[in-house]
Amino acid sequence: MSAAERINEVAARLEHRFPGTADSLCALQHRNAFELVVATVLSAQCTDERVNEVTPGLFARFPDPEAMAAAPLEDIERIIYPTGFFRAKARHLHGLAAALVERFDGEVPVERVALCSLPGVGRKTANVVRSVAFDQPGLPVDTHVARLSHRLDLSRGKDPEAIERSLCRALPEERWGVFSIRLILHGRETCASRRPRCDACVLEDLCPRRGL
Repeated sequence: MSAAERINEVAARLEHRFPGTADSLCALQHRNAFELVVATVLSAQCTDERVNEVTPGLFARFPDPEAMAAAPLEDIERIIYPTGFFRAKARHLHGLAAALVERFDGEVPVERVALCSLPGVGRKTANVVRSVAFDQPGLPVDTHVARLSHRLDLSRGKDPEAIERSLCRALPEERWGVFSIRLILHGRETCASRRPRCDACVLEDLCPRRGL
């Protein structure tokens, strides 16, 4: 089985296991693109569960880019403290909100280059926002996607962008984002870094590293 065939078989099985769209499967709670980009920035080195505990209070206080850009930095820090690295994240959110107001009329842009120009937004976050909030092509590569891509021999890329290119070549662009989320869900639920639950895995017969 070629790498492309393996990727498409994995995609088909995970689609059956985790039906839905990128938006409906996304673990970060959000109501719009602004809330999603903020939540994704906060999720760096933090669990989605913890982010979801923090963001309701954050958005109740600062519901849009204008409000967040005008907020005292200390107020943002105080609210997001539980997500870790709160000072750096607060600076990113404050700068991100200000950039949206000053350069994008308070709207989150769709294009990847524009998204990546925002403070705290890298390629992975841009791909999350594109695929989840805007239903546009984007395949985020986080630690789960990278780990499963190597474990399942879907890609031998050495860095996230190389892995992204490998996966994108094999799949139609409308499936990029949801495939990434399904890999993440599978990694969290079954194919853990340590002690993977191979006996409960729908990909067991495809995995060249079963039990490792």
